[in-house]
Amino acid sequence: MSWQELYQSKLCSATEAVKQIKNGDTVVFAHCVGEPPALVEAMIENAEQYKDVEIKHMVSLGSGGYTAKGMEAHFRVNPMFVSGNVRKAIENGDGDFTPAFFHEVPKLLREKRLKCDVVLAQVTPPDEHGYCSLGTSVDYTYEAIKTARTVIVQVNDQFPRTYGEVVHVSEFDYIVEKSQPLFELQPAKIGEVEEAIGKNCASLIEDGSTLQLGIGGIPDAVMLFLTDKKDLGIHSEMISDGTLALYEKGVINGKYKNFDKEKMTVTFLMGTKKLYDFANNNPAVEVKPVDYVNHPAIIMKQHKMVSINSAIQVDLMGQVVAEAMGLRQFSGVGGQVDFIRGVSMGEDGKAIIAMPSITTKKDGTVISKIVSIVDEGAPITTSRNDVDYIVTEYGIAELKGKSLRERARNLINIAHPSVRESLAVEFEKRFKEKY
Repeated sequence: MSWQELYQSKLCSATEAVKQIKNGDTVVFAHCVGEPPALVEAMIENAEQYKDVEIKHMVSLGSGGYTAKGMEAHFRVNPMFVSGNVRKAIENGDGDFTPAFFHEVPKLLREKRLKCDVVLAQVTPPDEHGYCSLGTSVDYTYEAIKTARTVIVQVNDQFPRTYGEVVHVSEFDYIVEKSQPLFELQPAKIGEVEEAIGKNCASLIEDGSTLQLGIGGIPDAVMLFLTDKKDLGIHSEMISDGTLALYEKGVINGKYKNFDKEKMTVTFLMGTKKLYDFANNNPAVEVKPVDYVNHPAIIMKQHKMVSINSAIQVDLMGQVVAEAMGLRQFSGVGGQVDFIRGVSMGEDGKAIIAMPSITTKKDGTVISKIVSIVDEGAPITTSRNDVDYIVTEYGIAELKGKSLRERARNLINIAHPSVRESLAVEFEKRFKEKY
């Protein structure tokens, strides 16, 4: 049977495809933009036919309708990263959370320590040899397809074909053709605070560095101040639209990367249609499995690796909370620790935690992100042993190799002026000397 005949034999409607989900199954969604909206919505619309179905994913950009009131008997979400669409369900006790380093997720799937009965993924139409690209999201999706009992894919002709892993149509059990616009995330607004943080971070980045950047106002602001740099490379969990301007100007060329030279190496993409169009059939962008891209043993080998990540809280010892507010799980570890440890293991890397000095809560209360001690119950994302640089709009605190006393002084110096006095009081209580 030709691959074309095989493909045709597996075609069905979304409703027919999701009937293959059985009671008690664990359904894994492809990550981020790879989440297949036609399949997920068909599953939600047919919720009455399911009982006790567990749903797993990392970042989810869909409706999250499986967590709506009345869905409790049918679905229970148990993500490894808490996105906004499922946060309320978890807070209400109608969902769970599974902590996991991003780079370990494929290994956990292979070892069956993360259950995966059914995977729902989005792919490109097949090429002339019957291979489909995983487009924006190779990450753990590639391994989920290899390990699941049932593989259901949405073939979307608007999905970009990227260089990296491909999957043959013979590995799919059910194929649903549905052309749909992709999830998009618009660039964040950059204000004076973000600009100041971006400028401070950029001062730590040398020519020839290899970068890991996230998404949001701060990473985009960092890139504004890199236009005078030379020969930067990308080895990053992801890239967003902010990367494109530097690539187009020739600032990013990957010339000095130790491997994957002249390539932007990522495990997923998240941005606007402009980014997806740029990545489509572009050999300069390689989307690879997360157990390669995010593995500390790989990261440590890159040239002048610099990682930039964010935090919710940092205390005077240098403990970083980046995923929770007290006991309230807000997101997940993602790739922060993967990169911080990989960078630290390398010979010439810099691991940066960048954040505004203060944040404003919904009720208008202004709170400091630099605190004496982290909130009770808050999980430590990056330990004080791993932390390297902390950056705010007020400066840079270098913590690696510093004593607790030195760390506290350095952190108070970059805290918001309105809280420095109270932090100094805590310093004096703890260290028995004047700040």
